[in-house]
Amino acid sequence: MNLDLSFYFAVFLRRLHYFVIIFALVSAGSIAAAFLLPAVYTANSVLIVESSQIPGPLAAPTVQAQALEKLQTIENRLMTRANLLEIAQKLKVFRDMPKMSPDDIVRGMRQNTRIGKNAGRGAATIMTIAFDGETGRIAAGVVNEYVTLILNADVEIRTGRAEDTLEFFNQEVKRLSGEIDIMSEKILDFQNKNADALPNTLNFRLSQQTLLQDRLATAERDIATLKDQKARMIAIFNSTGQVNAAATANQTPEARQLDQLRQQLNGMLAVFTPENPKVKMLQLQIAQLEEVVKAQLPPDTTGNPAATMLDVQIADLDTRIQILEEQRLQLIDQLAVLKDSIDRTPANQVALDALNRDYANIQQQYNTAVARQAQAAAGEQIEIRSKGERISVVDAATVPDRPSSPNRILIAGGGIFSGAALGIGVIILLELLNRAVRRPKDLIKTFGITPIATIPYMRTPSETMMRRSGFAALLLVAVVGIPAIIYAVHVYYLPLDIIVGKVAAKFGIRL
Repeated sequence: MNLDLSFYFAVFLRRLHYFVIIFALVSAGSIAAAFLLPAVYTANSVLIVESSQIPGPLAAPTVQAQALEKLQTIENRLMTRANLLEIAQKLKVFRDMPKMSPDDIVRGMRQNTRIGKNAGRGAATIMTIAFDGETGRIAAGVVNEYVTLILNADVEIRTGRAEDTLEFFNQEVKRLSGEIDIMSEKILDFQNKNADALPNTLNFRLSQQTLLQDRLATAERDIATLKDQKARMIAIFNSTGQVNAAATANQTPEARQLDQLRQQLNGMLAVFTPENPKVKMLQLQIAQLEEVVKAQLPPDTTGNPAATMLDVQIADLDTRIQILEEQRLQLIDQLAVLKDSIDRTPANQVALDALNRDYANIQQQYNTAVARQAQAAAGEQIEIRSKGERISVVDAATVPDRPSSPNRILIAGGGIFSGAALGIGVIILLELLNRAVRRPKDLIKTFGITPIATIPYMRTPSETMMRRSGFAALLLVAVVGIPAIIYAVHVYYLPLDIIVGKVAAKFGIRL
């Protein structure tokens, strides 16, 4: 490849005014921007989430939120509109704040604030806060304000949650205590209303029922015995005309058989019911013998003293029978009452078990609430004394002694390099678009003619002067006018950093 450097150098010299103008424009703009862009100072602070100083098995803290979750909650509280406006007004963060709307101030504060969080398994949770300010004092002041708000929010969250937890369990214990009192009153009222049919006295009442049944049987047996004795006495009197048993020596065989049958009947009545066939047959035999014995008796004589004695003894037997009858009736009434109470006992058992079960459940809830109330009280003391998990400052923000941005050398150097590259690029583009014949080689290649000699274009002195004057004017505009325009925009319209920030925001670029 035959590279004609002298030709390209001549072309460059011929297009030098383009290069100089473009280079001067870009370089002047970049240099002006490098020196006019305001300095940005960055202050940083590092916070760490410390674990609880008291082991959890000994006293569990009330606040047990994840450290990263806590930091996110605090960050959201920190970056509220009210906090940002208050800090900006207090420290006069922006130079043109009187001209800025509240939305612009909040947006600027959020753009200049950087919050980072770092957490991992087995690693401490760290939070970094940085702010870009116009001066080092402002940047450090804002970061310190942020740190103060974070620490206050941490204390407020910890103590607030601990107090709310303790207050909740205080109310819960009070409520459950009231429910226990109400349930106790219900149980006591139920026991008073059903004192005769409570399950705990069932065995006693069953034994009492058995005892009364025995007493009733005894009374009925005594009544039957007395009635039999009365009947036998009347029968003896009717058969012998005497009341004493000694008169039985003179009894007829039928009379003695009658006595034996009557005694046998009394024994059977103690075992069998009156409707028993054996009893009825025996009663029939007795009735037949009584007719026989009655026919064997002599005629009745009036004024017999034995008849008076019989009346007295019969009256005595009637009195005893009447007393026993009254006892029997009382026993029957007592048995009826006992039976009613025993019949009502299963239903009372079910109702009382339900009441006791509700009482036991409430009591268990009350015991649990009391235990948690004590735990919440211990947790509150832990948070008040700052012995639980908390956020502490590892590295406080200090006033930076030099700005962090912009890098003026990089901006100016980049602008100069970009201007040179752009100027060369424009010259190359113009030459690529130019199809004119400019050297003998092009003449031969285009027309196939070999020239004898070539004469370059000769400018007149006036053309040369006009060309140089125009070039000097453009160069003056590029070197002086462009920086002057940039300076005027920066001073009288809007600072360059704000303009750059707005343009970047429209394109979604975070600077």
